[in-house]
Order: sequence, then C-alpha cells, then structure tokens
Amino acid sequence: MPLDRKATPNDLNAFWMPFTANRQFKKAPRMFVAARDMHYTTSDGRQVLDGTAGLWCCNAGHCRPRITEAIQRQAAELDYAPAFQMGHPVAFELANRLIEIAPKGIDHVFYTNSGSESVETALKLAIAYHRARGDGARTRLIGRERGYHGVNFGGISVGGIVNNRKVFGTLLGGVDHLPHTHLPAVNAFSRGQPEHGANLADELERIVALHGAETIAAVIVEPVAGSTGVILPPKGYLEKLRAITRKHGILLIFDEVITGFGRLGAPFAAQYFNVLPDMMTTAKGLTNGVIPMGAVLTTAEVHDAFMTGPDHMIELFHGYTYSGNPIASAAGIATLETYREEALFERAAAIAPYWEEALHALKGLPHVIDIRNMGLIGAVELEPIAGEPTRRAFNAFLAAFDKGILIRTTGDIIAMSPPLIVTKPQIDELIGTLAGVLKTLA
Repeated sequence: MPLDRKATPNDLNAFWMPFTANRQFKKAPRMFVAARDMHYTTSDGRQVLDGTAGLWCCNAGHCRPRITEAIQRQAAELDYAPAFQMGHPVAFELANRLIEIAPKGIDHVFYTNSGSESVETALKLAIAYHRARGDGARTRLIGRERGYHGVNFGGISVGGIVNNRKVFGTLLGGVDHLPHTHLPAVNAFSRGQPEHGANLADELERIVALHGAETIAAVIVEPVAGSTGVILPPKGYLEKLRAITRKHGILLIFDEVITGFGRLGAPFAAQYFNVLPDMMTTAKGLTNGVIPMGAVLTTAEVHDAFMTGPDHMIELFHGYTYSGNPIASAAGIATLETYREEALFERAAAIAPYWEEALHALKGLPHVIDIRNMGLIGAVELEPIAGEPTRRAFNAFLAAFDKGILIRTTGDIIAMSPPLIVTKPQIDELIGTLAGVLKTLA
C-alpha cells in the first residue's frame, strides 16, 4: 500500500530542520508532497510556482523523466560500487561529459557528495598541491566577507557569514578575508555587473604584503555570491583577482555550486566572465538536485602535481564512500543530457533580459532599497524593520507562499533563481505576485 504523501505527519518533533526557524515552522508547517516542472504541490493540494529552483539546484525543473528513468535503471543494474581502488563506467563517463562542457584548461574531476564537501576538497587540494611541489609553507587560505562556502569547518572558516561562524568556536587558523563587493551607495539598482568596485580586488595585494605570498595557498570566491543575497562582481573584479593570484603563485578557486550548470546562461561562470580559475567547486545542478553529488574540477597542472612516485602508491589520501556513486553518476549524465537536448543554458541566456526587466519593475515599491540581477538570478533588498532584522523579508516569504510562489530570503534580501525552463508568463506571475506581496508589507 503506498504511503499517504499528502498527509502532514502527526509528530514533527524528531526532525531537527536545517537553516530553519524550527519552532515557527512546526506551529504552521509548510509541506510539499509532489513536484513537476515549475511547480510544487502542497499537502493541502495547492500549486506553488518555484522561484528558487528548489534551493538553487533544480535547474531543469522538477521530476524530469529522463533523470527519473536513469536513476531507476541504474538502481536496478548497479546500486553501489566502491571508488577506492575500484571503478565503474558511469562515473568515468560523467567525468568526461563534465570536462566537455567545462572551460578549456579544466581537465579533471574529483567527486564529492555536496557543495560543502567540494569546498573542503578544493581547500585540501590547494594545500596539498603546494606541498607536492615542495612549497609546503603555503597553507594560508583567503576567503571573502559575506561569502558562503558550505557548512564544514573549512567552508565556514573561509566563508564570511557571521551567523554561520560565531557559535562554532575556534575555526581554521591561517585564514584571512577580502572585503565583499556589495556597494549599495554607488551600485544600487545595477543591471548586471556593477560599474564600481573592481578596486576591491586590490585588497588581495594588501593581504599578500601582510602575510607574504609564500604563505598563501589559495583564494576562494563565488563568482556571484548567491546565499548572502546575490552579491555581484563589479566589472573587472574577477579579472584582477586572477591576475594577482597568478602573479603570486596563488591558486584561485571559483565556488560554482550555485553559478554552475547554466544559472548565468553559460555552463559555468568561469566561461560567462572569461576567467579561468585553477579549481571549480560544483554540486546542486550537477544532478538537478535529485541525488546528492558534488565535484571539484581542476586544471591538469593541479592534478599532475600529485602524479609522482611509485605508480602503485595512492597519490591523494582523500575521498568519500560515495564518491562517484553509480546512481548519482547516472543522474548526472541524464541531467547533462537534459540540459543539452533542451538547450537550457542557451534558453537561460535568451530569457535573462526579460527576467531583468520584470525584476527591475519592482523598483519604487514599498521598502525596496535595491534590486540586482545576473543571468537567471535576482535579488530584491528590503529596508529592515528597525530593531527586527530579517523580519520584513521573512514576512514576505510567508505571504508569498500563501499566494502560491516560492521565494528565498537571506537577511532582508529576497533571492530568486527560477528553473531554467521558466517561461515569460511564469516570470510575470512570479514577479507580479511578489509585487502584490511587497505592496502589503508593513
């Protein structure tokens, strides 16, 4: 007998929910029980338009047949295979396909299970890379204020979100941070890349002078910072970071967990901005959010530094039980095929101008102090309620859900990232409904 998936469980106490106001939620649960394409179905039978691609991850929409069928076939054929000293063809095939769409110069794939693990892996690879080259003093890691790089200790150490860091005690030592690039005084209501702020990349030179280039292993940044409210790179900023890191022999890591797989209208942000990093961290859209999987993509230079010594010896003492899991790999291949067959990256690029116009039409509504966009990402920043930070945006989130749209909030910023299959009428519905919500906010 199938489970009754439309019923709300009669006891919500056992599940300690992540990044959630647990007490508020459990007083008035918001339950999804099904999904298809652009919509969720709630436990009370309502349709909710997905304005966030799940959690920045369902880029091809929900319950896509090719992905579902690939998972079913793989589960029946080979459910699990170890990745330590053994292999299976699906993981190798997915790696090849990832390299096909990656920027020229990216040649290797190391599998993880999430964006957090991808970041942790990239940071370890950076330190180990320098050691493998006889440069073991390079252990310092540079992140950025308001950066989000997952929730493991390495990620929150290089990350720059106060609430993610402050309650977990001593983090990794030897970490410093660049300033963020959110400059509302000069860049408010920018369309695409802001004009001002490229000079902030020069702060890396100050950090190099302070610590010495010979101590710094890597700089990690999100090309577009998503989880802290869509913070965009000013024109020329990423290019400057690349030039400075290259000048000082520092690895540059792009955290592409959000920007990867078409979110900006290109396979990766590295291609969108025409800046090649040494490593890219990915997850989310890799499997369309269906099964946990991540990957670190690296240049041959990074990979080859480890390929020394006797060939029967393990080159890198790092990995996960589920690295390259067969079912996740099958989901990844089917996801990439869906993107290709439906030209979703190109479709995102084509519809991005319409998205921009719709989003910026919200300018002038109550409490709106900034709007910013890039690709199929958008943010509406609200003036906080005095003494109650985050409440106004959270009230908007609740009201939006009641009116049939899913948005995401971080602080007093509304962030949106619809699946790449979104249509113009659905953009109109999403933004029009949000406009109605904003007009009623206290």
